[in-house]
Amino acid sequence: MRVHIILLAISTLMCSCIKEDALLSRGDKPGEQKTINLTIDGIDRSFIIYLPEGFNNADKMPLIFAIHGGSGTPDGMITIANFKPIADRDKVLLVYPAGIQKNWNDGRPTTPNQLGINDVSFFNKLSDYLIENYPVDEAKIYVTGISNGGFMSSRLACELSNRIAAIAVVAATMEATTIAPNCNPSLPVPTLYIHGTADPLVPFTGGQMTAGGTAGGMILSHFQVIDKWITINGCNSTPTITDLPDFSNDGTTIKRRVYSGGTNGSEVVSYVVLNGGHTWPQGYQYLSEAIIGKTSQDMNACEIAWAFFKKFKR
Repeated sequence: MRVHIILLAISTLMCSCIKEDALLSRGDKPGEQKTINLTIDGIDRSFIIYLPEGFNNADKMPLIFAIHGGSGTPDGMITIANFKPIADRDKVLLVYPAGIQKNWNDGRPTTPNQLGINDVSFFNKLSDYLIENYPVDEAKIYVTGISNGGFMSSRLACELSNRIAAIAVVAATMEATTIAPNCNPSLPVPTLYIHGTADPLVPFTGGQMTAGGTAGGMILSHFQVIDKWITINGCNSTPTITDLPDFSNDGTTIKRRVYSGGTNGSEVVSYVVLNGGHTWPQGYQYLSEAIIGKTSQDMNACEIAWAFFKKFKR
């Protein structure tokens, strides 16, 4: 009996060593985050890039641009919308870029707009840099953002449809006087919009923006931007409607509308967060409810965006 026990112990130890050796032989590196500074169009720009766990052994990977809101930063956006667990799990490159004076030229009279900053060119050339220097699958470049970053995402979908495979916009729509009338992308762009009905900074019903800074501007309502993309993408105008489970009991509920059947399989998806604020669902409550409203806990906006993105490629 003692001999059997000894042999079993040796066998278990050998199996353990084999497994450990196999794991080590893969040489998977841990996730790596770094800030990179570049000069683009003669202007000093910067971004945070996150290389997922095992990036050194991965094939070409999808890329997600996650764009901060007005007065925000790349670090702040990581806190609000942390895609890192998704990146590690599914091998995705993440890029959190920095706007000029913490803002983006989304078509409204933001500081970069007044300075004549061409942020569309910035994202186009940054994509070129990333494709050249990292294992980016250029057919799978996605864009998401909140607030000013969400408006910028809409603009990029309009003007870089040859490059962007899909967008997901939170707490934003589209600038109404210059961007929306001229949004005629050469290719359909699958789009997803998440907006709270009680957003105190970006009105769900559109119109003139008066709160939350000095940018202002006229914007489309949530359903106006949805209708805009239904037309652009050639989707069915009658959606499939689903009420998401209200498991959090946090005073918010969410209704999803999916407009399918678009050109090249494109879709338009609306998530209306009843009583939701200027927030990222299940993201960080970066200011008090009195200022920005409620953060719904009924869905994870990062997971929702990624599940949408990975259905599409350019």
